[in-house]
Amino acid sequence: MEFFSPAWFSALAAIVLIDLVLAGDNAIVIALAARSLPEALRRKAIVWGTVGAVVVRSAMTLAVVWLLQVPGLMLVGGLGLVWIAYKLLVPQDGGGEHGPMATTFWGAMKTIVIADALMGVDNVLGVAGAAHGNFPLVVIGLLVSVPIVVWGSTLVLKLVDRFPVITYLGAGVLAFTAGNMIVSEPLLDAVFDPSQLARVATYAVVIAGVLAAGWWAARRQRADADSASTHAA
Repeated sequence: MEFFSPAWFSALAAIVLIDLVLAGDNAIVIALAARSLPEALRRKAIVWGTVGAVVVRSAMTLAVVWLLQVPGLMLVGGLGLVWIAYKLLVPQDGGGEHGPMATTFWGAMKTIVIADALMGVDNVLGVAGAAHGNFPLVVIGLLVSVPIVVWGSTLVLKLVDRFPVITYLGAGVLAFTAGNMIVSEPLLDAVFDPSQLARVATYAVVIAGVLAAGWWAARRQRADADSASTHAA
């Protein structure tokens, strides 16, 4: 993939969108980790925590990009990304706080970096698939999107709440990336190389299936919640 080609910019846009849609929980954890610090240290912890998160995420993505060269793992990664895209559309139950608070600068740094590493597996898998093995593109995408999420997390979350189509767009991009990983699996070359129809059908089934299943599951969950509220009243 040539630098600054249409395909390069398309992959970069997909990486940034994947990061923005999937990183909402990470942004909340970062905010909570730093909220108990003095004002003078809060921004410093967020900035340096973000730098650490970018380094860790880049290293994780490099490892995943390398692992996806192993026969069979591209298919496994694609199927895993299908599940991640589906879960993105289904409202998550649960309560309580989103994460721990830290009372020192280095405590906040550690919390931010560790939380980002643990919660960023979905981002890493999606970004690795969208980058097609181009690691510089992964780093550029992270450098663009992570600061946006950290410093504009409140705005991003409000936009997603106000315009649900953003979530569906992100899930669609993830599903497309999953489909691309599946049809690019070397073990399936005998199926997809001679048949363009098989490739198109795979993309269509994966994208339509994820969006339809996610919409139906979310609708059913809302209906169950409304029914429970009615009975409780």
